[in-house]
Amino acid sequence: MEKFKSYYQQAKLELSKVIFPTKDQIRNAFISVFVVVAAVSLFLAVIDMIMSFTLSNII
Repeated sequence: MEKFKSYYQQAKLELSKVIFPTKDQIRNAFISVFVVVAAVSLFLAVIDMIMSFTLSNII
């Protein structure tokens, strides 16, 4: 039982050291990820269209 109390106290102490992100930080991270994914998707779509057009003209 003493080990459990010690474990619980240490876990509680470590959890108090954790810094959780604020809502603004989460929102900014989400927007950043969304913009990067959208940009990469657009880039890949354009490259795919170019390669598809080129290949269809060659064949």
